[in-house]
Amino acid sequence: MITRERTLRGLRKTDLSKTFGRGYSNTQTSESRVNTAGQASGHNFLKKPALRFIPLGGLEEVGKNMSAIEYGNDILVIDMGLMFPNEDMPGIDYVIPDINYLVENKDKIRGVIITHGHLDHTGAIPYLYDKLGSPQIYSAPLTVGLIKKRLEEFGLENRVKLATITPGEDVLQLGVFKVETFRLNHNIPDNMGLAITTPEGILVYATDWKFDHTPADGRPTDFSKLAVLGGQGVLALFSDSTNAQKPGHTISEKEVEDVLFKLVENARGRVIIATFSTLISRIQQILNVARKMNRKVAFSGRSMIANVEIASSLKALIISADIMIDVGDINKFPDNRVLIVCTGSQGEERSALTRIAAGEHRQIKVKKGDTVILSSSPIPGNERSVNDVMDNLFREGARVIYQKLMDVHTSGHAYQEDLKLMIGLIKPKFFIPIHGERHKLMVHAQIAEDVGIPEENILVSDNGQIIEFVDGRGSVTNKRVPASYVMVDGLGVGDVGNIVLRDRKAMAADGIFVVIVTVNHETGQIVTSPDIISRGFIYMRENENLVHKARAEVKRLFAKHAADRKARGDWALIKTKLREDLGKFLYRETERRPMVIPVIIEV
Repeated sequence: MITRERTLRGLRKTDLSKTFGRGYSNTQTSESRVNTAGQASGHNFLKKPALRFIPLGGLEEVGKNMSAIEYGNDILVIDMGLMFPNEDMPGIDYVIPDINYLVENKDKIRGVIITHGHLDHTGAIPYLYDKLGSPQIYSAPLTVGLIKKRLEEFGLENRVKLATITPGEDVLQLGVFKVETFRLNHNIPDNMGLAITTPEGILVYATDWKFDHTPADGRPTDFSKLAVLGGQGVLALFSDSTNAQKPGHTISEKEVEDVLFKLVENARGRVIIATFSTLISRIQQILNVARKMNRKVAFSGRSMIANVEIASSLKALIISADIMIDVGDINKFPDNRVLIVCTGSQGEERSALTRIAAGEHRQIKVKKGDTVILSSSPIPGNERSVNDVMDNLFREGARVIYQKLMDVHTSGHAYQEDLKLMIGLIKPKFFIPIHGERHKLMVHAQIAEDVGIPEENILVSDNGQIIEFVDGRGSVTNKRVPASYVMVDGLGVGDVGNIVLRDRKAMAADGIFVVIVTVNHETGQIVTSPDIISRGFIYMRENENLVHKARAEVKRLFAKHAADRKARGDWALIKTKLREDLGKFLYRETERRPMVIPVIIEV
């Protein structure tokens, strides 16, 4: 293995006149010198600082992965991901990490490393980068290419400092941290694991990985590097918990390719395969199958086309030019010579497959004899959308194949036996499960204990809860940094909180009921009959009796509260009382609780 060690620009040698630990109220201080290998040397005049792991996302959910490693005056940031909203977040586009702690300490950030190109690790960069003081971002070639493409969508392609590194070759010196990268299989090429040498010892960071001896790109995990690290002595292993509850080994990508080959071989008509646009390894398998079966390939879906162009330009995707056709030319070839790769495996609104299933795609119309393959598994919350798409495809006469029927998809995350093997190879003193909801972290913790990690050396924390290492001892502390959900809604970032979400849920559940009361400015008396607007509560034309009773109730309540000396002239107080009393009236009449909005206009 060729190695190239280089000290990148931005390395800051620690000044003895400065002390570590500024920015966090419980941070210990120290003075020490750092050599070019990132090791602490010299004499400690004060108690040395703790090595801190600060999870900002990814420990209570699958998504918005972001962590920080801190030692004294140096912080290393790992990943900047987003999460797609849950069903109880109406109107929200994305959820991103809370980075208030890093913003307060941005002068300590020595660099950001992105482990791979999926949005749950890269998607928050456009929203967070400037707030962090514009640090250098390091990643592998394909990941950098995908990040650049996303930045173009935000007009930020010239504002973010990106550096390309080669997994397994380049060594970064970022403050006191010496960072080596190594190959780890996932379902996208250029996935990296990190070996971070710190003054307290070596940390191995392995998020989003699996062991695959026959990966689509032909480059398996660097097992020799894992064995070397295990022999050096690792302080702590941070490992992917996504599939900790699944026994056995993850299915190889080669097995999926074999299944896809048989399906395409037996298909008499066109084949349409839907998958994630970032599953570059899966797309490579599909291209391999198409070439073997002498089928022409057309891509559909904006993100699919963009990612294929990026991956092929970087040689992360090998495409035979002679099999490629434009989607507009598919009808020029016999059906049994055509294969279409598209987005929409999750039933996303306006995705290519969703439009195809609804008969709204301009170039692709489903017909009897088509075989449609969903080469993915539904993300929790997307099941209904996926089922709707499949139903529409069946109605049009297509044969639909999905994961429950055949192995047309495999996970990019390790199952239990591979998790055990990783721990056995690394031989860490401490084990920290990451990347998953709490129950998955706890199952992974039990796996670690089963293979010999002492219970007291297994550290499970929540987002924002700091893990510290000092003199070979590790602990989950009671120290916390902000780690709440930050909502992205259109152009707004962080301006939608729990109160706004609560209002949206109320309106979604029972609608709104707006009452407009026009009053005389001098007398305080109602001038005209109250106007009522109902949205999502009742259809007013079919409920005229209720509307009439509501108007009468508004008049009665207004007269009652306007006569109250304490409330007289206090329109804010009167509106509050109207909201409460009218809400009770509507519940008595309908057993529903719409959001009541009183509006008082003085004339």
